[in-house]
Order: sequence, then C-alpha cells, then structure tokens
Amino acid sequence: MRSLVVRLDSFGDVLLAGPAVRAVAARSSRVTVLCGPRGADAARLLPGVDEVLVWEAPWEGFDPPDVVPADVDALVGRLRAGAYDAALVLTSFHQSPLPTALLLRLAGVRRIGADSVDHPGRLLDVRHRRLQGRHEAEAALDTAAAMGFPPPPGDDGRLRVLPPPDTSGLTGRGPYVVLHPGATAPARAWSPHRCAEAVALLADAGHRVVVTGGPDETDLTRQVGGDLAVDLGGRTSPRTLAGVLRLADVVISANTGPAHLAAAVGTPVVSLFAPVVPAERWAPYGVPVILLGDQSAPCADTRALTCPVPGHPCLDEVTGQDVVRAVHKLIQERQS
Repeated sequence: MRSLVVRLDSFGDVLLAGPAVRAVAARSSRVTVLCGPRGADAARLLPGVDEVLVWEAPWEGFDPPDVVPADVDALVGRLRAGAYDAALVLTSFHQSPLPTALLLRLAGVRRIGADSVDHPGRLLDVRHRRLQGRHEAEAALDTAAAMGFPPPPGDDGRLRVLPPPDTSGLTGRGPYVVLHPGATAPARAWSPHRCAEAVALLADAGHRVVVTGGPDETDLTRQVGGDLAVDLGGRTSPRTLAGVLRLADVVISANTGPAHLAAAVGTPVVSLFAPVVPAERWAPYGVPVILLGDQSAPCADTRALTCPVPGHPCLDEVTGQDVVRAVHKLIQERQS
C-alpha cells in the first residue's frame, strides 16, 4: 500500500506527527509526507519516510501565499501521479483538514482520513473526533489508528528521529547544557536579558553552556551567550542540531521546534512555556520536563503571536535562578 501523511505547518508540528508516521509505515510499502517548507527538514528526519513533498498551503503559516490556480493544479497532478491508496491528514486542534482533503479527493486518493470538527461531506472516508485534552502527538496516533494504522508492536509512541551525527567537534568535550533563546513567535520567547542571566548563572554553577539558534538568530545568540557560552548560532543544520541536543544534559527552550527535537532525541527539557497555546497539547512529549511560566496568565489560549500583555509577565517573571534550579532537578533525576 502506498500511503501519504499530510502535515502542512511547522517544524515542531511535523516532529509531533512522527509516531503516527511510523504507525502508517508499519502497514505500508511506501510512505510519502506532504508538508510545508517550514516542516520539510523535520520530515526528512523522521523514521519511516520514503519521500517528502513540499507545498506551501494558502491556509497555513504566519504569512500564507496567495491562492494560485496553477500551483494548486500542479500539486493535484503530483498527488495523482503518486497513486496513493490512503492519506492521513494531520492538523492541530484548531485547524480544518478539509481544504487538504478536497485536493486529495481531486487527486484520486482512494481513502482519506482526518480529525475533523466540521462536517466533511464526501471529503473524508474516516472522520475521527479527538478526545479532549490529548497531546498533539497522541491525537495524531489516535487518528492514525482510526484509519487502520495502529502503533506497531514494541513502539513506545515517543518522538524519534534518524540517528544524528557526532557533534562533539562543535560543542567540545564534556557535559553541557543547551539554551535555545529563539522562538517562532515573539509571544513564546523568553526575553534576551533573561536568557543572558540564565547563561551567567549556569556558568557560575559550573555548567558549560551551548547556545543554539538559526541563521537569522546570530545576533540573539551572540547577545545571550557573550563570552560565557559556546555560540552555535547559525552553525547547525537540523540534523546536526539533533546531535547537539542529544548529547546535552538538559535543553532549555521556549515552545518552539528545538524543544520537540530535544524530546525526539530523548533529552530532558526545561520548557519556558507561554500559555498562548495549552501546554497539555504542546509541551515536549515523552521526556522529563519542567514547565516554567504562568499558565494562567491573561494571554492563555489566545494563540497570540505577539504578547498582548504589557511586560510579557507569563515568561519574564521567570528568573535565571528558576531555570538553574530546574536544570539541577532534571540532572539529579537523570542520574538517580
């Protein structure tokens, strides 16, 4: 059976689809993942994926593209050429799978399933209803099971990526803690001065600190790490970042892709979690986690991209010392 798994949004979202992808792969001869450009690197890290198709959907992302008929027609043609027997459409709890399902139907996909609040008409063959409070990774697995793709025997359902490379040449030898100061949305980020405070306090406590960030975050990582940390801003690909996170004692991160990548390589996370989305659905999954941040702040469940509350109190009231204590607790638990 040739199967298609669709997850059109971001890097972390695609990582959270990984357990469901493995479930599909266990009962398929070939698995293709259709994802957006922000999730493509994550899709290429997932076990069980044979092919990655990239398409930027007009209904996804912070700055979606215009609807271009020729672009849509080209995608439908590519999907039709794939001759897929089944398609699993994965979305977040607030997203509709039906625009995607319509394109899949036009492409002749034989069987389509998704989690859908909206009545799907003839667009879905399997309409799943997610259980309240399920984590996004669990909800994706539930939808896969409803499609006839249960978790394979022995699969623990945790996040997983392909084995990363040895990155000791980047980090240096010896234990270290990673701090990732960036986030995809400002509302989810811990302020740079708080990050720099945490780096200084961690160094004072005897920890080597590695600061990570993307190519567009080099000014941020330089500001945060100063002369006290190994600055890897702009120096890692997604695959090498997985290696850096895998060897860390603890990863400190906001609710953003690297937090989920840390979970996928089995590293504990101090999660600086702004409550603009619910932690029960989006916290790092399947690893020890300490959640920091006021989950009852006025911004809770707003899905805001920019903090709507002056002073960003949900996160900026978290201190560097709070982070150091959380790091020490996770290290002690890991060693016990």
